[in-house]
Amino acid sequence: MTKRIEDYALLGDCESAALIGFDGTIEWLCWPRFDSGAVFASLLGDDDNGCWRLAAKDEKSRRRAYREGTLILDTVIETATGSALVIDFMPLGPGNTRRLVRIVEGLTGEVDMETGFRLRFDYGLIVPWITRVDGDGFEAIAGPDKAVLTSGAPIAAEGGRLFGSFTVKAGDKVPFVLAHGASYQPVPPAIDPFKALDQTETAWREWTGQCIYDGPHAEIVRRSLIALKGLTYQPTGAIVAAPTTSLPEAIGGERNWDYRFCWLRDATFTLLALMNTGFRFEAEEWRTWLMRAVAGSAQQVQIVYGIAGERHLVESTIPWLPGFRNSRPVRIGNAAAGQLQLDIFGEVMDALYQSSKCGLEPTGEAWHLQRNLVEYLERIWRLPDEGLWEVRGGARHFVHSKVMAWVAFDRAVKSVERFGVEGPVERWRVARDEIHAQVCAEGYDGTVGAFVQSYGSTALDASALLIPIVGFLPPCDPRVQSTVRAIGDHLRSGRLIRRYDTKRTDDGLDGGEGAFLACSFWYADNFVLQGRLAEAEDYFDYLVTLGNDVGLFAEEYDEARGRMLGNFPQAFSHVALVNTACNLAAARKPFEERAGATLRDAP
Repeated sequence: MTKRIEDYALLGDCESAALIGFDGTIEWLCWPRFDSGAVFASLLGDDDNGCWRLAAKDEKSRRRAYREGTLILDTVIETATGSALVIDFMPLGPGNTRRLVRIVEGLTGEVDMETGFRLRFDYGLIVPWITRVDGDGFEAIAGPDKAVLTSGAPIAAEGGRLFGSFTVKAGDKVPFVLAHGASYQPVPPAIDPFKALDQTETAWREWTGQCIYDGPHAEIVRRSLIALKGLTYQPTGAIVAAPTTSLPEAIGGERNWDYRFCWLRDATFTLLALMNTGFRFEAEEWRTWLMRAVAGSAQQVQIVYGIAGERHLVESTIPWLPGFRNSRPVRIGNAAAGQLQLDIFGEVMDALYQSSKCGLEPTGEAWHLQRNLVEYLERIWRLPDEGLWEVRGGARHFVHSKVMAWVAFDRAVKSVERFGVEGPVERWRVARDEIHAQVCAEGYDGTVGAFVQSYGSTALDASALLIPIVGFLPPCDPRVQSTVRAIGDHLRSGRLIRRYDTKRTDDGLDGGEGAFLACSFWYADNFVLQGRLAEAEDYFDYLVTLGNDVGLFAEEYDEARGRMLGNFPQAFSHVALVNTACNLAAARKPFEERAGATLRDAP
């Protein structure tokens, strides 16, 4: 079967994650962290790069769904002789040992099952040394890594792979547990897989029970929040952009990036999505991670960090993996970490300002950090940069970057006014006004009838949809309304919105890409801001249908082919979905919190 990104489901334990295909094959798993080397990497190669298949012989049909409020995946398999349930999950809980559990339960009749297991360390490269332990258990070791598979069914080893066949009757339960640890430490202790299932289900449901969202499409919103929790690295509070690397933005193209890191551009969107749906602890942990990551010299602030705040994210390629459907190259690390993006200063300032507005306890350290950032921005905001989309075609004066520089000074001024902190507020007001005037003069093209991508350009950019959302101009401003119309007319692909036209923008890359889902949610937000509620609701109703069968969204979508593109699942897409839902339904709307007074003239 030809691989499709939407065929995968996510398993996670808030430290690492796995992707499992619709056919029951686990094709991606990085251990012990999201950004560690993959032990299953067939997602970007073939079976010999590591995978774990578990399926019925002579299978007639299968259907799958997450258990309500959890990341526990139930798959019901039907055969001519009976039916069986496969339960896949990663146990939640403290400890250094990461585990993946699969349980086959007979439902009716009897079902002949088979499993095939190839484990490869270091992104599918290293074939481990496999030895038998404890009856039907096996240990795989190579270098610093060790994995132990324990099985409730007979398993054999041959040529670097494990395989077995077994039959389940109604009421039978056959467990498999895969654990990871350091090769120089003792074998990871055994666990009771059934007890682990009960504990994990309880933990997930206790967490989702905090959700206070009760608006349209509540189930898909909760599913997005569960996905965000699954992408959280619990020890630090970081949220990875995605658990994958190099899933292509165009099949066969080169726009393939490693997203297993944390981008500052997501900060305010993520914070408000969590706060407005009842997840205060996660919002506070995210804010704390953010402060730790950017701590230090303001001149050394990066756009993206590792999940513990690491700064060295050197980009390289993996030549032995051909990529998803031959989309090369496969990259690890991300060279964008070295780019200048002025927008991040506005994002950090806004995130910390909104966190204080939302009731998270402000700290003196936070304001000291913010002052340093704003004082550095005073010196550099006039420089060109690489922009929100991390172009590799050279620095420019991107309109969105300047708008977010305005946000940084605006939130600095408002922090002094609202919270009584100290700072050169008059100087910041002058900088804020200067940026505003410059953007309005040089960023808006009257001939195009829109705010453009960069000064002197006539190309459009969907980031202009954020102008009213962050409060730069009110939604009733004619320039805002004409910009929204222009984006709808010229950046729409089917019903979806592209980031920009890759044929008109030199981003240093070949080929095109799909429509960026977050931009489409921002488009819906602008309908709400303009009072076009029926259109917003209809558009949102359509957008939520683009998730896969278990409610997950990738970064982009190819509407013509009905296929997802880009890394998966994508936190930014899920955050945008949650915020649009709140904008449509919640008493506290994210765009009202961000835009503030500029909405006073909104319809």
